[in-house]
Amino acid sequence: MLIIPAENAVNWKRPPWITLGLMLTCLLVFLFYQGDDSRKLDQAVEQYLDAELQLLEAPAYEDYLERRIRLEGEESRVYELQQFQQLREQNERYWLAVNLLMDREFYQYLLQNQDLLWAPAERAYWQKWRVAIEQQYIHTLSAHQLGLTPADLSLYSLITYQFLHGGWGHIIGNLVFLFLLGFTVEKALGPGKFLLAYLVCGALSGLVFTAFSTGSHVPLVGASGSISGLMGMYVAIYGLQKIRFFYFLGVYFNYFRAPAIAILPVWLGKEIYDYWFAGATGIAYMAHAGGLLAGAGLVWLLGKSWLQVREEFFEPEEDEQDARFTTGYAQAMASLGRMEFELARRQFEALRAHYPERPILLEHLYQLAKLRPDLPHYRDRARELMTDALSRHQPEQMIAIWQEYLGKGESYQPLTAEDHNRVLFTSLKQHDFKSAEKAFERLRSTGDELLTTEACRLLMEEFEKRQMAPKARHYRQLLQAG
Repeated sequence: MLIIPAENAVNWKRPPWITLGLMLTCLLVFLFYQGDDSRKLDQAVEQYLDAELQLLEAPAYEDYLERRIRLEGEESRVYELQQFQQLREQNERYWLAVNLLMDREFYQYLLQNQDLLWAPAERAYWQKWRVAIEQQYIHTLSAHQLGLTPADLSLYSLITYQFLHGGWGHIIGNLVFLFLLGFTVEKALGPGKFLLAYLVCGALSGLVFTAFSTGSHVPLVGASGSISGLMGMYVAIYGLQKIRFFYFLGVYFNYFRAPAIAILPVWLGKEIYDYWFAGATGIAYMAHAGGLLAGAGLVWLLGKSWLQVREEFFEPEEDEQDARFTTGYAQAMASLGRMEFELARRQFEALRAHYPERPILLEHLYQLAKLRPDLPHYRDRARELMTDALSRHQPEQMIAIWQEYLGKGESYQPLTAEDHNRVLFTSLKQHDFKSAEKAFERLRSTGDELLTTEACRLLMEEFEKRQMAPKARHYRQLLQAG
């Protein structure tokens, strides 16, 4: 049974660049770095068969498998033994050699027991050819160079193994899951933190795998531990919130909703069960379990500090926001149509709290406040709308609002000297000298001597530049009188 979260859709206006970059890196590594593995393996097989090492190793391999089955109770090896015996009977020399070369535990068994398996002459011959093949070909394969080998653990391999894969089926499956999970977690954490958390989950997953495979010479490759970390982070981010999951069982598939974190023990239990009872499948179940715990643990431990989810992550998608805005806006306009002004004001204020970037809402609130010019609310809205007009580079609208307020609200709630001074500067930039002089007179009436003096000097200098002598003389006299 397959269960994957399916709560979000990709917003291609803000692509998940790190997720796409990780996918591309894995693909390029597979094509251009690991692409040479098949040639090296073919050369190793060719030299192996030329030296006829299979005549020495094949009987030893059957005995090795039988001992593992009989003495160590590895029943899953029965099928492996039957397949190998069938290859010998059919004289499938190439695949016989591949099996013998690539079983790393068997190679260690040969190294440890060569004195018991062969006579001195056979042992010397085996050492001459087999060691050369190992050094020249097998050890240069990507999995042995950059894979994670528990018996020979290195720090760099905790990162590099995450970008290697064992075949087309392996990499395609991992890339699909990386995309499905990665774009959501990247949106939640932000690109930089997402990348670091992804790599840390992969490294911790590798350490858990190593702890359960101590002494193993079989290298671990693949991004599945890191992807399991994404699964753990995904459900930990949502916590008890109910989200949508996709499930696939046999030929049947559907969706269900459940608290996100409730699925974590299901995933974890499946990996642990398969580790103990699924047999030798070649799947690193404990790496998956380690990744799940690492991802969830990182969010729980650091979710309120370094790994905190970005606030905008839980906001509705743009299309959903538009739909909600349209519905709310229509309700507020309907209240206006029924002349329920107080209700409309509350509705517009609620909309503006959620959509502060929409200027139409402030304009409606200004018009509603204008119905009572005697209240301070009208002055506050006028100031807000003037500031908004300037921020959107609409100075003419800013001056028009100021002029309207002078006619309706100034006698009740006067504007401050700073408000008039701002209009004066804006008017001069627009070469609207009539409004600038009007703003100066209003500023002068506030009694703020410092701003008045500076504004007067500014007007004098501006009129002198334009060679408007009477005007310049008037403001110079005002300065001297002050």
